[in-house]
Amino acid sequence: MRTLHTPRCTLEPLLTAHAEAMFPVLSDPAIYEFENAPPASLDVLRCRFQRMAARRSPDGDEQWLNWVLRLPSGDLAGYVQATVLAGSHAWVAYELASRHWRQGIGGAAVRAMLQELAATHGVHTAVAALKARNHRSVGLLQHLGFVPGLPPGEALGSIDSDEIAFHLPMHSHAPQVPRV
Repeated sequence: MRTLHTPRCTLEPLLTAHAEAMFPVLSDPAIYEFENAPPASLDVLRCRFQRMAARRSPDGDEQWLNWVLRLPSGDLAGYVQATVLAGSHAWVAYELASRHWRQGIGGAAVRAMLQELAATHGVHTAVAALKARNHRSVGLLQHLGFVPGLPPGEALGSIDSDEIAFHLPMHSHAPQVPRV
């Protein structure tokens, strides 16, 4: 896994050692307006990061790619992640502390991850599932060129009744991810 660079942030491959600096970032209650909850403790987050840093699901069927977002100031702002499946699809997700919203950081980080997935990991379709009420994420995904729905004709599992899916077709040799 490579470190990725954008003008707004650097994407560093997630390590267990990032847990301490990420704990206050991920403890921002605004992140969880629509789903999930902050980490219960630093130890819980360390254990989670240790599993994620393995880069593979326990059964070996999924590749787990996670990057923390480091700002030019040196602070961490959040993370982006991709679960790469057989068939060259990836489920993508992201979390960014609310004080960094609407600054182009999330869009730059997701775009860099998508380009890396296409160019290095052979991903041809990115998929995101989110709570339907999450207007900020809907806006970000649409801005990046994602379209509503799961990719046609693909068996990628299902989403919850209160969720919506978006997907983005990509090309391995020349990723067509719009600039933010």
